[in-house]
Amino acid sequence: MDGVSGTGVIAVTGASGRVGRRVADRLGAAGVPVRLVGRDPARLPDGVPGAVKAPPAAYGDGAAMRAALDGADTLFLVSGHENPGRVAEHRTAVDAAVAAGVGRIVYLSFQGAAPDATFTFARDHWHTEQYLRAHAGLAWTSLRDSWYLAGIPAMTGRDGVIRGPAGNGRVAAVAHEDVADVAAVVLLAPGRHDGATYDVTGGEAFTLAEAAEEMSRATGRTIRYLPETRDEAYASRAVYGAEEWQVTGWVTSYEAVARGELGAVADTVRRLAGHAPMTLRAYLEKHPRSCAHLVE
Repeated sequence: MDGVSGTGVIAVTGASGRVGRRVADRLGAAGVPVRLVGRDPARLPDGVPGAVKAPPAAYGDGAAMRAALDGADTLFLVSGHENPGRVAEHRTAVDAAVAAGVGRIVYLSFQGAAPDATFTFARDHWHTEQYLRAHAGLAWTSLRDSWYLAGIPAMTGRDGVIRGPAGNGRVAAVAHEDVADVAAVVLLAPGRHDGATYDVTGGEAFTLAEAAEEMSRATGRTIRYLPETRDEAYASRAVYGAEEWQVTGWVTSYEAVARGELGAVADTVRRLAGHAPMTLRAYLEKHPRSCAHLVE
């Protein structure tokens, strides 16, 4: 990307993560001043051109977030880790950004965000989006990505089985790289995408049985999908000892697939980033280590 004028300082949260780091790299390559924001500056990446690390800040700490964002013009807000207080944390971060003088927020949301979404964590995204809309004078853009392609092998057990109540539903999973490409394009074009909500998906929607076939092809091992009922899904996840809200999130993510809430394919990657989105097969070829636990 060529240097872009008029963007000002862009703060990137989640810069130690798979999307945030890639977004920071793309902005730095474009010659834009980047502010890396995170709870632990030691985990923030080095080597991003034109980037500085902000003082440590967590979303729920309004004073720290305000200090970290002071002087930034735009904020790329990666949604926080799932927890019962996530919406409150997002609101605190938004308020801090506005107080610090940030005039534009690009929020990483989730496909199908709605107050009654089947996937319980997607409801958090809807409430956050509504909070952004409620701030008069704040420019915002919402990027609703689907499941990540990286999550497909990750949800496959070492026994080679994907378990979940997804039925025969389809999911338009997307690569982290493609989400970062779209986010960078939006961030580098102030004013052009204000008030827009974009679904960011892969170019195909596949069933988990089809995903198992692709992983079988990539690993040389038979991978299969085992549909579960809701009760079976809760029972099979009991071994993790997770809290009820977290297990409910895991289970309902599959149920959202079964109900067709994550199967719509959008042209956002091609239209904004200018290239076709990565397929699951291409992802597995590019990231063979993603299936390492299935072949070792």
